[in-house]
Amino acid sequence: MSADWVDLIPKPKSCFLRVRCPDCDNEQLVFSHPTNKVKCNICGTNLATPTGGKGEFKGEITAELE
Repeated sequence: MSADWVDLIPKPKSCFLRVRCPDCDNEQLVFSHPTNKVKCNICGTNLATPTGGKGEFKGEITAELE
């Protein structure tokens, strides 16, 4: 019996991203497809804006978590 059917299962296109705030350098986990504006927990700077798909990120994306 072959395990070829495992390759047929699609991988999700969304993930969690670690985003660094451009103002205070705080790193925060953000979903790649946000439905609401995401603000920094420390200074309140807008980090991510929803666009109907993958979000628009203001800070630097430092890591992608699976």
